[in-house]
Amino acid sequence: MTNADGSSSAGDGERADDAADRSAEADGTPGTADETGTAGEFGRQFAAAAEKSGLGALARDEKLSGRDLLTAVGGVRGILEALLPGLVFLIVYSGLTSFAGQDPQTALVPALAASVGLAVVFTAARLVTKGQPTQAIAGLVGVLASAALALWSGDARDNYVIGFYTNAAYALALTVSLFVGWPAIGLIVGFLMGDGVAWKQDKRKYRAAQFLTLVWIGLFVARLAVQLPFYLADNVEALGATRLIMGVPLYALVLVFSWLVVRAIYPSSARSGE
Repeated sequence: MTNADGSSSAGDGERADDAADRSAEADGTPGTADETGTAGEFGRQFAAAAEKSGLGALARDEKLSGRDLLTAVGGVRGILEALLPGLVFLIVYSGLTSFAGQDPQTALVPALAASVGLAVVFTAARLVTKGQPTQAIAGLVGVLASAALALWSGDARDNYVIGFYTNAAYALALTVSLFVGWPAIGLIVGFLMGDGVAWKQDKRKYRAAQFLTLVWIGLFVARLAVQLPFYLADNVEALGATRLIMGVPLYALVLVFSWLVVRAIYPSSARSGE
């Protein structure tokens, strides 16, 4: 069991280590104290980040709360910060190239300027209102880096390249977590639900953790599988549109599905007793 700040007591940690060792013996994977400690620390750190983002409240909801789901995907402001810079870039670029007849390289500069400018406005608004600027700053850095790459190459497609590497990195990290026997989604959910790493000794929870990790791998791989062909075909409009559709909307859909699975393996009676 974890405390309110995400730390665990010594007794709970020992029981979690024993549980992980017994699970490892059962499934044939090594379960040393070092491995359990490393996995546990990884889970605590990511669970703490997930808690701050609102995923913890969503995971523990008895009913699917629209408010908690909205918070988990960043809130109204977070959604606008995630979607609008990319949408503005796509609208300005498509409008200038398709309707105004401008050369793609000529249209690239104002399109990027509009996108970066909007990201700057969002970040400034966060700072002025003394809100949580982390998400806006992270978004601004991403927009700036993507814009710099596109300007350097002179190719509008390259405004989306960093996203390919990001999705590939997430997919690879989750895949590695499966192969080492510590599915990352199980670690995160375990600490969010106060289960620590004890879930690994429960076959049902362990298989659900593997399944959910595969689902999230599928999300990141699907983005690459759909968007890369548009990049290679130099179809900026289709690439931008699919990037928007497979961003927050698809993320929210996978979150809802994950919530349904978590609710199934952590029934309300078990959670109320924790």
